[in-house]
Amino acid sequence: MRIAIIADIHGNLAALEAVLARIETLSVDQIVVAGDVVVGSSDSLACWERVKALGCPVLRGNHERYVSDLGTERAKPEWSTRQFGPVQFAAAQLGDSHRRELAALPAVVRVEGAEDLLIVHGSARSDNDLVFPYTNEAELAPMFPGVLEKWIVRGHNHYAGVRLWGGRRIVTCGATGLPLDGTTQAQFVVMTRAGGEWRAEHQAVAYDVGATLRRFRESGYLEAAGPMARLFMREVETAAFHILPFQRFNAELIRAGKVLSLDDAVDAFMRRA
Repeated sequence: MRIAIIADIHGNLAALEAVLARIETLSVDQIVVAGDVVVGSSDSLACWERVKALGCPVLRGNHERYVSDLGTERAKPEWSTRQFGPVQFAAAQLGDSHRRELAALPAVVRVEGAEDLLIVHGSARSDNDLVFPYTNEAELAPMFPGVLEKWIVRGHNHYAGVRLWGGRRIVTCGATGLPLDGTTQAQFVVMTRAGGEWRAEHQAVAYDVGATLRRFRESGYLEAAGPMARLFMREVETAAFHILPFQRFNAELIRAGKVLSLDDAVDAFMRRA
């Protein structure tokens, strides 16, 4: 049995199409989308419609939650600020009916016939949990309460890897639309079961990064979503972290008493980056 698992598309339609074209050549039995279809690049709606058309299992990532919760009692107050301009843009693009679809997605996926395999976004506990090669084993158990499967496949970290956990394997599949490991290629994983055991095959495929960068401008996304969209654009261009380092940079400015507008703070960070 072969299952292709893709995650962290983040509105990058060119990357998604490149991955789906590669998957067509691999004779897989099933595709699973492990969350974060939306928010990042400019085409959240087109990516969601493309994923829905696949008719495959899709689980809810943290960005689906942000978009579906925006404007509700579940939203955090800061989600209405300009720092969440990309989430606001995606929510407006998707509209109420699609946002309800995102809200209804499951947090975990188990594929019929794929015994001993669990698919999540961050963890079984939370769509925001991070798993690193150095994550302490005592931290892992609360992330997967009651989980018996020996193989766990997840996204969220935006890089590919395998974490050994006793007799288990936690496979991070790599990001399709927003890789952050320095490789500007669309990533996914194929899980193959042979002889009663699973094997993870990480894949990376070239895509038209320039086309995605042009969409930032041509779609009106940069203007509408504000300076945080510029940071997403730089992440697509470089396959390196910019949003989290910016948040730390801005927090340091505030602690030092240098409170800048969001535009000016992003400008200052970009000059340093």
